[in-house]
Amino acid sequence: MVPFFVQIKCQLGRSYEVANALADSEIASEIYSTAGEFDLLVKFYVPEGTDIGHFVNEKVQKLPGIQDTRTLITFKAF
Repeated sequence: MVPFFVQIKCQLGRSYEVANALADSEIASEIYSTAGEFDLLVKFYVPEGTDIGHFVNEKVQKLPGIQDTRTLITFKAF
């Protein structure tokens, strides 16, 4: 499995709605609320060889209430 993170900026007042939608969809491993430019930090795992850009586009960005995303690809966990 390949881990990666997505920072999500939500429409005003919709952070909890987006977090709950992600949890209900069961596609995220971990979901955190954050302070700063983005409202949520979400950890995903996908099978090796999965097109991460397509996954984010189809499974994450289409959720209602999401304004913007930033995907972080990781290399190694210590």
